[in-house]
Amino acid sequence: MDINEAMSFINSYTKSGGRITDLSRAQELADSIGNPEKRLKFVHIAGTNGKGSTLEYISNALIMSGYRVGQFTSPFILRYNDRIRINGEEISDEVLADIAEQVRACVSDRPYSQFEITMAIAFLWFERENCDIVVLETGIGGLLDCTNIIPPPLLSVITSVSLDHTALLGNTVEEIAVHKAGIIKAGSAVVLADDNPDSVKALVKETAERVGAELVPLEPCKPHTDGGLYAQFIYRGIKLTPAMIGLHQKYNAQTAITACLYLRGKGYAISDGNIIRMVETTQVRARVQYIGGEPPFIVDGGHNPSGVNMLSLMLMYLSTRNKRIYAVMGMVDSKDYAECVKMIARQADKFFAVDGFSGNAVSADILQDIASFYTEAETSSLVSAIESAKALALENDGIAVVCGSLYLASEALKLIEKN
Repeated sequence: MDINEAMSFINSYTKSGGRITDLSRAQELADSIGNPEKRLKFVHIAGTNGKGSTLEYISNALIMSGYRVGQFTSPFILRYNDRIRINGEEISDEVLADIAEQVRACVSDRPYSQFEITMAIAFLWFERENCDIVVLETGIGGLLDCTNIIPPPLLSVITSVSLDHTALLGNTVEEIAVHKAGIIKAGSAVVLADDNPDSVKALVKETAERVGAELVPLEPCKPHTDGGLYAQFIYRGIKLTPAMIGLHQKYNAQTAITACLYLRGKGYAISDGNIIRMVETTQVRARVQYIGGEPPFIVDGGHNPSGVNMLSLMLMYLSTRNKRIYAVMGMVDSKDYAECVKMIARQADKFFAVDGFSGNAVSADILQDIASFYTEAETSSLVSAIESAKALALENDGIAVVCGSLYLASEALKLIEKN
């Protein structure tokens, strides 16, 4: 099997697979390939926003400390392989094809999802490469997410919980939190991010007590207010500046620090120095990603109101510093696109609505109609919109922003990096 045949095999499954009510299908798949998950150690991460950043923080601290770290993220950013990595290096086409052939020989004719097949490939590679630990991100939810077939992890981590995937997870933050808390397992432990409402904190605490898991208290981090775009904070008397912009990074970093200290207590030799370097060097593509240059770009795949609000706060700050904002935005119809467009349009000096980057992209005409109530707006192709935003930002000492769907952010990064 070559890489083209491997991708044809993977793409023969739909993104969601058949309807599920339990984990039996994913467990059957794991059984068929020999249960590699039973021979791996995990940090398991769920949440609505912040999963990717928190995963990278924790992974980097472990990598800098000399460990071999498997990393499983969702979705991919630039190409399929980048969702399966070891110490930051994505799985090669050759290895992916080899393991995909192994999985194909084992699977039944059940309607697996692409995500389940991808997870099977990742687990087999992580085992083959003798990973010391795997930092594992859920797909959707947690309770019924296929990654939840793993045995009790070293640690579960729950990041910020807000409204997203409501058709699958529930219409309230509390209902969604039930799914996220579903990754908490007996005999394990859980860290919960501090930027959660009290109702979510109470639910996670109750779940941990009920299943017999330790709720790890957060390591205190004192905010520092003069960081501008960066969420500076004080940790053990040291002022830290996350390499990623956004006020929310203080919470993601705090969560990751607490996770690392817990792992240290379990025998992982993570020094304070590596924790500091973790905070000050970790960056994640398409998560309020700042790309310096003339002009600078911000690329963000925050695709729900909570995530887009974080970007909106950054743009508001830039506006108060006399930076003009030229926004390119596209959304998919499974998200609350109207609310997201409103938040960005209110901060933008000009708004470019785009579509065509995904089969379920909202029409650019619809996005323009919403945005035009708040700012000058027009429709455009993605390539033309990026060039127009870039030209305007260059002319007016501004910033070009590409945001909305993560699929759009991925396409934009390819274009920006190519040029």
